[in-house]
Amino acid sequence: MKSIIRFIKRYGRHLFHVWFEDSMGWLLRSLPGMTGMVLRWFFYKIMFKELKSFSLIYSGVYFVHTYGIKIGCNFSINSGAMIDGRGGVTIGDHVMVGPNVVIVSSIHDYQQFAKPMACQDHLLAPVEIGNDVWIGANAVINAGVKINDGAVVSAGAVVTKDVEANSIVGGVPAKIISDRKKYSHS
Repeated sequence: MKSIIRFIKRYGRHLFHVWFEDSMGWLLRSLPGMTGMVLRWFFYKIMFKELKSFSLIYSGVYFVHTYGIKIGCNFSINSGAMIDGRGGVTIGDHVMVGPNVVIVSSIHDYQQFAKPMACQDHLLAPVEIGNDVWIGANAVINAGVKINDGAVVSAGAVVTKDVEANSIVGGVPAKIISDRKKYSHS
């Protein structure tokens, strides 16, 4: 009961929003084809803090706390990905998010030893993803991270620190493994 009261105190002004996104998201999440994409885009255009243009939201994508999500133009997100906008998530233009990617903008407050971790609140930490970013399959973007313009996050990477512009990062935790400028054809 205490955890329900704590949740209501913390998210009270967003309760209807969270309930509605979960209910409708459940209905729309698995719709196949272009019809599903158009319906999901229309729904999230209303639910997100901002969604600038038509986006490719594939079936099976899971969004929570959409009131904190801002997305630019030409965005695509693949099946099985999950974004939690509780602490704020800002995504720039021309960003691709691969399948099963997880982006979180909050963490559990595990440092209070006086109470069990399950009884502690979330610490909110916004995530910012710049323009022209590619996040590979199964990557995890932790709360409080900034991924700068032109970066590539390799498949399976766990990003715990900011990512420099035009860098390619990979590994657990993610580290710079290359630079996109090195491969430039122009």
